[in-house]
Amino acid sequence: MQIGQYTLSNNLILAPMAGISDAPFRELCSQFGAGLTVSEMVASNPALRHHERTLLRAEHGENSGLRCVQILGTNPKDLADAARFNVKNGAQIIDINMGCPAKKVCSVAAGSALLRDEELVKQILDAVVNAVNVPVTLKIRTGWDKENRNALTIAKIAENAGVQALTIHGRTRACKFEGEAEYETIKQVKQAVKIPVIANGDIDSPQKAQFVLNETGADAIMIGRAAQGNPWIFEQISHFLAHEKLLESPSKIDIHRVLTAHLENLYLFYGKNLGVRLARKHIAWYFRHVDDIDLSLKQQINQTLEPSVQLDLVRLAFGLTC
Repeated sequence: MQIGQYTLSNNLILAPMAGISDAPFRELCSQFGAGLTVSEMVASNPALRHHERTLLRAEHGENSGLRCVQILGTNPKDLADAARFNVKNGAQIIDINMGCPAKKVCSVAAGSALLRDEELVKQILDAVVNAVNVPVTLKIRTGWDKENRNALTIAKIAENAGVQALTIHGRTRACKFEGEAEYETIKQVKQAVKIPVIANGDIDSPQKAQFVLNETGADAIMIGRAAQGNPWIFEQISHFLAHEKLLESPSKIDIHRVLTAHLENLYLFYGKNLGVRLARKHIAWYFRHVDDIDLSLKQQINQTLEPSVQLDLVRLAFGLTC
């Protein structure tokens, strides 16, 4: 998988997810075989550029591979400035968000709302590509709604602007995350453009990954929600694509080990107070992958403000002695 001058180790990519794909999570997914990880979306609003949380979203760990930062906005100049700012701070790839369906994003005409304004899309892509000397990639949906699927038009605009890779989530903005992803549009785009195309949406198993690659002809796949509490999905998919055999699921002990390391990195990255609060959702996601977890401790896990107590409670939930 090639993006500009960079050759990825494989064609498995961690999706940018607000509040989830932070540096600790990206580093963990890289360790389990993600060929590329993308940061949480970073607002291009200049007033927020030096805000602590904005800077944290774009930060990468030492072992998370290529530094790919996703930017969000509607103003071509602001987006170009944001791209330059992040490249100056170490970004090696700039990704532009035109795929987020969240109401608070679309209400200001950002994210997937941009798909309704093809001329503005062109202006943004031209501005960002011309602003930086690193590869620029783009993430979109298949269109605004089922009656207005324009991914093919947007893809050609992107290719002409010099975008180096295109990710398509197989739903329209109106679909949000409901129903099943459709891959026909992704297949049509792949057949129409020469830049790499990355398929996204509902890829939650090695078998589904193989199906989507075969069905769409895409160069790579992007995994989002299926990696939550399940970073080893990249290792499992990679093994299946190479050998057509499934790896054994991680043991209870292995899951606890990975979760503990993840929590400790969250505490270190965010500090004690914020780290403990942000850890709660990750703990809940990991718990979904353990058959005999003690859910009676969930409330205590979510109420404690002490990292050491949270770790002890998680250990007890796994049935492990302190």
